[in-house]
Amino acid sequence: MKIICIGRNYVEHIKELGNKTPDNPVIFFKTQDSLSFKNEIKHPNFTKELHHEIELVYKISKGGKNIKKVKFKNYISEIGLGIDFTARDIQNSFKSKGLPWSFSKSFDDSAPISNLIKIDKFNNLDNITFSLKKNDLLVQKGNSNLMIYNIEYLIEYISKFITLEKGDLIFSGTPKGVGKVEIGDKLEGFINDEKLLDIILFCNLSK
Repeated sequence: MKIICIGRNYVEHIKELGNKTPDNPVIFFKTQDSLSFKNEIKHPNFTKELHHEIELVYKISKGGKNIKKVKFKNYISEIGLGIDFTARDIQNSFKSKGLPWSFSKSFDDSAPISNLIKIDKFNNLDNITFSLKKNDLLVQKGNSNLMIYNIEYLIEYISKFITLEKGDLIFSGTPKGVGKVEIGDKLEGFINDEKLLDIILFCNLSK
């Protein structure tokens, strides 16, 4: 199982971080140890600037290579929410030196995800509203129609390079509003008005 993540897929998020719009999807990966279904996640001690990034997550239903866009629905079974936690200070430090920034994205429990919803429950995959509240305040809100590269394009593009396998997860990018989280913060994720990511507490768990 692979966790395939898309960077810089929303224009306003690109602007807020001062990045350039990519000519092609920006792809990076998280390890399986990044995946988490916990309600309580420990703030990692190696970063002082941990950021939340809410994203739509698509689960691959069967394996495929060189998949055409017109057939993309045959390869998605479910959709949910995930948070791509990012150690922004580490990412910025490595980027400034022109070095890979894997450890800023791929660390234990850095990819908590919600329960997933069958795709037939969605009327239009290109019109899914999702949002994140931090301590009961709305901090991020997006819609799949604002993606630079939508899911059908992403499946075709990714499968040119690597084989997609059943169970793979695609984190499809985050809208504007990313920000720092602290120990004690509460995060809640929604698709439309349905809460899918339940309360996630950043607390001092036993080491």
